[in-house]
Amino acid sequence: MILDPHCPGDATVNLDTGWIPSSPEDLKKDYLIMSNSMPVRLLLGAILVCGLSLSAKANEPTKLSDSREQWRGPDRQNHSADTGLLDDWNATPPKLIWTASGMGKGYASVSIKDNRLFTTGNLPEGQAVIAVNTDDGKILWKTNLLELNPEHGYPGARCTPSIDGERLYAIASNGAIFCLSVADGEIIWQKNFEEEWDGKMMSKWGFSESPLIDGDLVLCTPGGKNAMMVALNKTTGKEVWKTSVNDLGELGKDGAGYSSIVISNGAGVKQYVQLTGRGVIGVRASDGKLLWNYNPVANKVANIPTPIISGDYVFCSTGYGTGSALLKLTKDGDGVDAEEVYFLKAKTMQNHHGGMILYKDHIYCGHGHNNGLPLCLNLKSGKVVWGGDIRGEGSGSAAVLFADGNLIFRYENGEIALVEATTEGYKLKGSFRPDQVLGKAWAHPVVCGGKLYLREQDVLMCYDLRK
Repeated sequence: MILDPHCPGDATVNLDTGWIPSSPEDLKKDYLIMSNSMPVRLLLGAILVCGLSLSAKANEPTKLSDSREQWRGPDRQNHSADTGLLDDWNATPPKLIWTASGMGKGYASVSIKDNRLFTTGNLPEGQAVIAVNTDDGKILWKTNLLELNPEHGYPGARCTPSIDGERLYAIASNGAIFCLSVADGEIIWQKNFEEEWDGKMMSKWGFSESPLIDGDLVLCTPGGKNAMMVALNKTTGKEVWKTSVNDLGELGKDGAGYSSIVISNGAGVKQYVQLTGRGVIGVRASDGKLLWNYNPVANKVANIPTPIISGDYVFCSTGYGTGSALLKLTKDGDGVDAEEVYFLKAKTMQNHHGGMILYKDHIYCGHGHNNGLPLCLNLKSGKVVWGGDIRGEGSGSAAVLFADGNLIFRYENGEIALVEATTEGYKLKGSFRPDQVLGKAWAHPVVCGGKLYLREQDVLMCYDLRK
């Protein structure tokens, strides 16, 4: 008799019988045949329980999400809620389900609710929001936001629409925010950043923000001195408050950056955190008052990555030879102070664009300017755990998301790689090149409902990640 480590308690298997079950079904059959013997009955009962337990574990249902309603998903941390996904792309690479065209030119990602997907793009008739059926990729409706496509570097739409019930919100790259009907794309209201708030970008590549929905408010960043950030009534578009800023430091440039707003409750105060042209700011949610700002992380070209929020901490990074920083938020009278915990020079860690992932107190991202060198960083200490000098499977900056214990890297050259989210070193679990690569693959990948969505300019590809 030997102990079977997979069975509960002290269940044992008598190898002298020469009987080996091949399946739970065999266990059931042989149990009935030999049930007239009490010792055998007890033995087989233990084995049956073990076999059925293992079978149930192996067949645990896959948990798939049915929505991803905003940029970077819930809490804007870029974590997919899906589980039971393919975890070895070498053995089983993702299969293409469908390809759709008609998305227009641009670098926008996608938002999803129920069986509908939404993105933005430059069409011949102007910049538009496009609704797509996720089952087959068929376009449901298109609504022009602008009659002419804005002129700026790297032409195309950037905004991932935000869904809120029966409405969705999008920002055109010329600086205008729109509220539309989810059902048919009808425009309900719109506001222009420049006309309403003297809005401006820090540099020449167009507004790239995805609006934030919070309760009754929709929030965005026009970038004006008297309206760096504004809160609007999401139903009517009426201004609720705006944030005035004065001197935010010498580094960087005035105006909005290329990031999107996130929510923090650091130091016990609800606030909106944003990376602007002059660095990171914290704005009190109740009235729009500027609480704090941090200038050293700003560069003069383009401040892009969405900040990472973790309790009282804010992690931020930019490229162009700048670096990264961890800030701790503390109460300061009726305000909030942002204390620098550490600053990392560019050679240690800089995220150009593509974003960063926080998982179990570690930051995972592509490091380097115009590079996506895989890197793992301890959030609290700022120490590099691994990477920074690993080439990775692709080239150029890398957009990164988390799904089911793994990281999906999408490189600028189109290559897609699966990397385990672990502190034990760089563990590649396979890669593939998408069916189509039409330029710089900057649109962030999305995993929802067991599917991987890849926007490639006018083309949208859907891959199956289910086991």
